[in-house]
Amino acid sequence: MNNLCGVGMKAMVLERTADVGTAPLQLRELPIPEPGPGEVLVRLTVCGICRTDLHVIEGELPDPLLPLIPGHQAVGMVSQVGAGVSERTVGERVGVAWLQHTCGHCEFCTSGRENLCERARFTGYQVDGGYAEYALVPEAFAYPIPPVFSDAEAAPLLCAGIIGYRALRLSGIQPGQRLGLYGFGASAHIAIQIARHWGCQIYVSSLKSEHRRLAHELGAKWVGGAADLPPDKLHSSIIFAPAGELVPSALRALERGGTLALAGIHMTPIPSLNYDREVFGERVIRSVTANTRQDGLDLLREAAAIPIKPRTLSFPLADANRALQELKAGRYSGAGVLVLS
Repeated sequence: MNNLCGVGMKAMVLERTADVGTAPLQLRELPIPEPGPGEVLVRLTVCGICRTDLHVIEGELPDPLLPLIPGHQAVGMVSQVGAGVSERTVGERVGVAWLQHTCGHCEFCTSGRENLCERARFTGYQVDGGYAEYALVPEAFAYPIPPVFSDAEAAPLLCAGIIGYRALRLSGIQPGQRLGLYGFGASAHIAIQIARHWGCQIYVSSLKSEHRRLAHELGAKWVGGAADLPPDKLHSSIIFAPAGELVPSALRALERGGTLALAGIHMTPIPSLNYDREVFGERVIRSVTANTRQDGLDLLREAAAIPIKPRTLSFPLADANRALQELKAGRYSGAGVLVLS
């Protein structure tokens, strides 16, 4: 929470990493930040609740900025612009997502792979995020929000949607093919809508019965438990659950030449693999690392054209700890959203 001036914003602040069951976020009154050169100040209305927030708050991602305002799926109106800003305007509705800075000069940034930049900084992890009434973001990383979406609908698109979209691309799935989804939280419930729009057949494995019900509602061809083997071989699969133990069975369910995309930013250890049974046949394991700005722009454009309809459950800002506890326990399906103002 650096370079703050003025008065008047409420925020949920993390002083030290801890289990969310201990309610580590504290409601604070903080000065409103002032935009620097190239930055915009956004008066936020909502912020999506993401499993990555859990990984940050509980210390599974190393060395977060502390004290920290978490959150990286925020939507609001630009209320002030810094010197040199030309692309964003006061009153424009924008979204603030996970990726907030890249160097722009390394081999990754100059080859369309800025998600791999070693100098990247991330919202709600290394810079303050969206569990607050205001947030700063460089204008180049503020996404215009299509008018077809309400603020609450747009929020989960900014991480759950973008990562699900990148995972679909990296899985290599093609129209008409069979796609497996392991875990059916916020990201998967958006990815299934895109994949069905592409004409894919969807096979869902999920631990929670309420998540399996939502998968049925959204048109999955087959829905089973977390350890159940799908009845048909799959051309591509995505693991959204942070559970490394799913990798061997997901590989066994793949067709020869299929790709398994691992969409989580954190995953428990992957067990040893049997080469003949789980890898041979040119099966591919591919991790998904953050996203590029182009992924975000492409996702928002396609989501608006379909249009995607995220299922959301709203919580007041002051209930952020409870919302995160319910996310961890899998007590709701779809995407949780904090209402900020």
